Amino acid sequence: MPELLLELFSEEIPARMQARAAEDLSRLLTEALKPAGLTPSDLRSFHGPRRIALSAQLPAATAATEEERRGPRADATGPALDGFLRATGMTRDQLEARDTGKGSYLYAVIRRPGRPTAELVAEALPGILRRFPWPKSMRWGGTSAFTWVRPLKRILCVFDGAVVPFDLRQGEDDGHGLASGDLTEGHRLLAPGAFAAHTVKEWAAGLRERGVIPDAHERERIIEEGIAQLLAAEGLEVVPDRGLLAEVAGLVEWPVPLLGRIDDEFMDLPPEVMRTTMRVNQRYFATRTPDGAAANRFALAANIEAEDGGAAIIAGNERVLRARLSDARFFWDGDRQERLESRLPKLDSVVFHAKLGTQGERIRRLERLARHLAPAVGADPALAARAAKLAKADLASGMVGEFPELQGVMGRYYAAHDGEPPEVAAAIGEHYRPLGPTDEVPRAPVSVAVALADKLDQLAGFFAADERPTGSGDPFALRRAALGVIRIVRENGLRLPLADAVAEAFFGFPGAQGATARPEFGMAVATEAMEAGFQPDRRSAHPPMVAAFAAGVLNFLADRLRVQLRAEGARHDVLAAAFGARGGAEDDLNRLLSRAAALRDFLATPEGADLLAAGRRAANILRIEDRKDGPHAAAVDSALLSAPEERALAAALDAAAPAARDALAREDFTAAMAALATLRAPVDSFFEAVTVNDPDPATRRNRLGLLATLRAALDQVADFSKIEG
Repeated sequence: MPELLLELFSEEIPARMQARAAEDLSRLLTEALKPAGLTPSDLRSFHGPRRIALSAQLPAATAATEEERRGPRADATGPALDGFLRATGMTRDQLEARDTGKGSYLYAVIRRPGRPTAELVAEALPGILRRFPWPKSMRWGGTSAFTWVRPLKRILCVFDGAVVPFDLRQGEDDGHGLASGDLTEGHRLLAPGAFAAHTVKEWAAGLRERGVIPDAHERERIIEEGIAQLLAAEGLEVVPDRGLLAEVAGLVEWPVPLLGRIDDEFMDLPPEVMRTTMRVNQRYFATRTPDGAAANRFALAANIEAEDGGAAIIAGNERVLRARLSDARFFWDGDRQERLESRLPKLDSVVFHAKLGTQGERIRRLERLARHLAPAVGADPALAARAAKLAKADLASGMVGEFPELQGVMGRYYAAHDGEPPEVAAAIGEHYRPLGPTDEVPRAPVSVAVALADKLDQLAGFFAADERPTGSGDPFALRRAALGVIRIVRENGLRLPLADAVAEAFFGFPGAQGATARPEFGMAVATEAMEAGFQPDRRSAHPPMVAAFAAGVLNFLADRLRVQLRAEGARHDVLAAAFGARGGAEDDLNRLLSRAAALRDFLATPEGADLLAAGRRAANILRIEDRKDGPHAAAVDSALLSAPEERALAAALDAAAPAARDALAREDFTAAMAALATLRAPVDSFFEAVTVNDPDPATRRNRLGLLATLRAALDQVADFSKIEG
């Protein structure tokens, strides 16, 4: 099958944009060719510092097609005929009249000849390139409106060995004079100048001969393996960093791994400081000894093979790193001249969010909330409050001002230097965690209290200000905060009443209390929860609207938990059913998960499957009859129970419902399911032998009350209506 090769050669493309651009190029071309019936096979994309490219197999031409359409009656005139002619692009003489047995109708037979693939590609590419979705684009030179991420220099486009001719002109816009051809360029320094390529093999080989490895994964492998070999010779290893590896592979076309030395005078700097300085400023790889201690070597990837083996390159990079680390030492030494606590007043003038006040106000909220949470997580309230008070203080330090990535990390070092208790220093360093799905969660009680306070304050504040995530947008990282809360609670096995914690977080904001309270603060979330059926518990210590607000935040947490469970392969519908038990939201995540696990196991049994079906049948009957003259309360008059089957079901419910309720109170969810399992036989017999809608109104209402009692017994364990399948 003929081969297509497309390369877009430009000035240096930012490394972070390359992979996505190559994917977009493949996607857009595939979408553009699809209407013509062309589907690329063996599609490959390439990306590097100065080019994005793709190769694919395509038929030489599209197949001829014939389409038949039926139109109006043969004697039609006016708008009906005119519309059909416009739709088909034909004249009246080209239509055929056919007798269908139900009258004579006009038919259009539309024949489309096959077209060369090269023509279709040439038609598609100018539009694709003009609307290419770079995150940022630029104009350059002349008066053309055409934009690219960096000035576009060449377009190589060949199909079946021949150039696919097109250019980027559009009306009076000359498109910078760019037109397709068969020329590309190799390494800027190792092999300047253009060369021709007419096949992917010729293109790849020509680039390799001229100092360019076109495949990004191969460049990554060369860098990774080369650095590992150099370090192994010295008994060292690299600090893993896949993101940095991908970025460096996007900066070099001909990677040459090298090792440099860090001056001993900087080895007393915190390892995180050295690592961040090297990564952020210079794209160097940090190294370590087998026991995890920082090593006095750094690794880099040069873009050329130097005649001196890279000695001059290494020396130059060592000089640059020396200057960078000198700057870091300046901040490190300067920050330790004042206590961490002394920086807090500066945060009173730093805005956290326009609707939520300053960082100083947030610190006071965190201190209050961490103290409240401490007993529930086994932490000392005084230590938790102290750690929360100092947790954000390093934001006013010179080091964090230079390297925001080190917030929390530097606070831990500065707190330890000030003589703060070890638990406080550790909590400051860990309170942002987990930073992602693979990051460890805090384990120490004080760290857990402060980390939860940080995330719950974030969730409560932005939800109350109605700055919630929408679609794929989440500017305040609330989904990550929610997953952080879930992971901390799950992985530490915490028994934490989250509704109370969210309400306490809500009350920490001035907009929620006192003279500065704002009626609209949190109202949108609370109203939505009420409209969705939330009923405040009369025993709650919080006002109804605050309880409704907490329920709205809990719904968001439950959605995130369902996403997480789905990723783990668990049944999210079972979780939803357990979450809806007793008609109210469960706010103890670990109790909820235990209930869901027991429910899952129960539904896998014949008794569970049959009871699920019976529960749905009862719910469906009640839903229909409630519309007529309901609602029907869960109340049964034993004197009206005439059929043996309904008496048996009533007796079974009298025994099973209290047993299930007692088991739930003990959190013995398996026993609760076992109690419900005893209902299977009497429920089956009831539906087989008893007519619910009896002609006698009293009997009918009593039997509907019996079904309502069954539904209530099931609802105390789970909302069975949410079970799928």
